[in-house]
Amino acid sequence: MKFRYLSILTTTILLCSACMKGESVDLIIHNAKIYTMDDANTIEDAIAIRDGKIIEVGPEREILNRYRADEFIDAQLKEVYPGFTDAHGHIMSYARQMLSVNLVGSRSYNELLVRLEKYQSRNQQDFIIGRGWDQSRWKNDEMPTNEKLNELFPNIPVCLFRIDGHALLANDYLIKKSDVLNKVANDSELSSGGYFIYDSLENFTGIMVDNAMNPILDILPDFTNKELSDAIIEIQEELYAYGVTGVHEAGLKYKEVKLFQQLIEEDVLNLNIYGMLLPTKKNIEFAHKHGVYQNNNLLIRSFKVYGDGALGSRGAFLKAKYSDKHDHQGYLTTSVKRMKEIAEICNETGYQMNTHAIGDSTNRIILELYQNIYKTTPDHRWRIEHAQIIDPADFALFAKAGVFPSVQPTHAVSDQHWAESRLGRNRMEGSYAYNSLLSQFGMLAIGTDFPVELTDPFLTIHAAVNRTNSENIPASGFQPEEAITLNQCIRGMTTWAAYASFQENELGTIEVGKDATIVLFESPVNASKTYNPNFAYMTFINGKKVYSVE
Repeated sequence: MKFRYLSILTTTILLCSACMKGESVDLIIHNAKIYTMDDANTIEDAIAIRDGKIIEVGPEREILNRYRADEFIDAQLKEVYPGFTDAHGHIMSYARQMLSVNLVGSRSYNELLVRLEKYQSRNQQDFIIGRGWDQSRWKNDEMPTNEKLNELFPNIPVCLFRIDGHALLANDYLIKKSDVLNKVANDSELSSGGYFIYDSLENFTGIMVDNAMNPILDILPDFTNKELSDAIIEIQEELYAYGVTGVHEAGLKYKEVKLFQQLIEEDVLNLNIYGMLLPTKKNIEFAHKHGVYQNNNLLIRSFKVYGDGALGSRGAFLKAKYSDKHDHQGYLTTSVKRMKEIAEICNETGYQMNTHAIGDSTNRIILELYQNIYKTTPDHRWRIEHAQIIDPADFALFAKAGVFPSVQPTHAVSDQHWAESRLGRNRMEGSYAYNSLLSQFGMLAIGTDFPVELTDPFLTIHAAVNRTNSENIPASGFQPEEAITLNQCIRGMTTWAAYASFQENELGTIEVGKDATIVLFESPVNASKTYNPNFAYMTFINGKKVYSVE
């Protein structure tokens, strides 16, 4: 007890003296356990911040003796980390999901229909859009058909997106309105990069996958900027509460860039956003005009390319046929010719090429494509997003071509129930293989792919280190040999995520001169065998407190 009083007295004396002498700073956080995430994994006690930058981090006595501050925060020995970055997320998709009928977690097709009826009885929309259904959660893992949907909604269009956004179910009213069957039949690009699903009697079920969805997407109404803006700010608050201070936004339309710019100018969007542009005509013009573009907390210097579809909807392009669909091996959603054209645009503009690649065939194609840039620009940092299924013979190409793997550990434990049925046992060896990828490249950019998965970074840690889901299934871990360590996972959301977005001089570690973008966590950050939720106690961006439990 005497020691405790002596400690409090000592701290009080130091604080009083710090108020009266020393160099002036804006904020001192002390009595903390600060994980700097520097090369030596240094842990310090206190940090001094001025003008949004880290002035010094070090022992408590030194910091309190050297500086006087406008504000002191006693961290009560809480752990402090660099703000976490979600290296692959979809803010805009999440915003639209929040504004649509929520189908996430539907346990059956009938439950999905009940949710639609309830939504429509309350809202009386003239175009129903729902998002988040996942047939792999249902008893038979079969794609739904639109017969019951047509009965319930014969006179208004209904469009229901699968959880991954790579497939949709439409009712007959929308199918006729969009003329989707004729348009896809007469467009080789659409028909080769997607498909329709028919039943055993060759009746169209209303399910479209990947490029086959495009005629529907062309006529889909969007939400207003006000609705989207409100949803974006709500998402920002959710991320702050988890200690997430940055997102690599994986695929932006031109109008979405404009919306982010507007919210930044209004000083309501402070989240660090690394934008990947979709390679549309307007976005390519933007890249040629602006080059590397920085607007406060918005950095744009990459293009997002869709190489193939998703494994859950059997759109991933595999080297051999699907084990549960013997006449099918998936497809490229962007032709090799077009990917080469985009690679050249990236070369011209100094942009990074970040390609969605799920299947082992797609990954091989992209790895070979990226070897060309490595010959002239070894530090290109071009990324493969997901790198989900790799032929073991191709792992060495990640090192050989300098390809940055960007992965989402929660996908592994979400897909564990059905992945083997899609791939067969032999192809599981190179699937969700984060440790193998890390051993080749030396870094991983780690994210969640929200809203496909939840935004919670502690679920990511649990999945990466223990290879189990939030229910701690399977007990022995899903392919446990591909687990990574806690430190490696955190680096994937801090230092390596910063490097993957060319921001290592500003973000990713708690070091002198870097942005004071940091988070104090309520509980210690760990990877216990049982999943334990954790949240931010305080979150700072550039020295500004953007979130506090108080």
